[in-house]
Amino acid sequence: MDLCGARQGSRLGPGAARLAGLSAALESLGLSFADLGDVPLLPEKTASEGLRNFEPAIATYLELKKQVSESTKRGTPLVLGGDHSNSIGSVAGAMEAFGDDLAVLWVDAHADVNTPATSPSGNLHGMPMAALLGMSSGLHGLKDLQWQDILDVVVPKSRLKPERAAWFGLRDVDGGERDHYLKLKGEYTATMYDIDRHGIVTCLQRLDGWLRNGGARKLWISFDVDALDPILAPGTGTAVRGGLTYREMHLMGEFLNELLETPDCPYSLAGLDVVEINPLFDTNNETARTAVEWIGSLFGKTILGRPR
Repeated sequence: MDLCGARQGSRLGPGAARLAGLSAALESLGLSFADLGDVPLLPEKTASEGLRNFEPAIATYLELKKQVSESTKRGTPLVLGGDHSNSIGSVAGAMEAFGDDLAVLWVDAHADVNTPATSPSGNLHGMPMAALLGMSSGLHGLKDLQWQDILDVVVPKSRLKPERAAWFGLRDVDGGERDHYLKLKGEYTATMYDIDRHGIVTCLQRLDGWLRNGGARKLWISFDVDALDPILAPGTGTAVRGGLTYREMHLMGEFLNELLETPDCPYSLAGLDVVEINPLFDTNNETARTAVEWIGSLFGKTILGRPR
């Protein structure tokens, strides 16, 4: 579903990832993989007032919530986007399944903590973390009623707690997001400045410490391909220069896998989103191929193979 982003076209992202060899990449690691198909996309429907494409959006979120919650009982759900607002549904499904045991790692150039009152564009793809955290809309009228519907119908009543929210790769945060972010307490964040200054391994070690100290038992990773430098991922809706490099991307995936596979690791992977792959703005399906390669690293692909 791509009706809540700056550019349409990311609805084609799942197909692009399939064509880039997603199933073969996972099966080569000895993993069983079941493709449950696409969530049906309802037609565009936007009133003169209110949140853009609210009706098809909330229908998608509810279906994703249901499918993710059910899939957690059978394995590790992988949700392909679509714009990043889809994560309202997918993470809500994981929250429903795991409750307060769940922590969320938001890998993105953007913080996505705008609300309808602060969003410069009015697009829901810049608001998913604000919704999951249960932030008020800051408005009155139809937009407030629709936003409250998302909070009441999609997001579990327990909400995502700030001490369970982490950001990685931030480099483009607008004023409203910054104000919201600074009011949060207990979160972990590694901006691109932090990664440049301290190195990606140190930042990931700090993430591990934050998860362990906070008592999280499940980790959901929400990966927006605009966290990568546009040289690697040109096919996305809101590209920003200066993102993760190819080698940083793979080191991140491999290191997260090492952390998760450590015998004493107190948390496990709940699932992940990979969103904002937009083939309409891509070159030779480069962004989808890069995303599939990162997924492989996260699930255990290494230079010398998995130990036997």
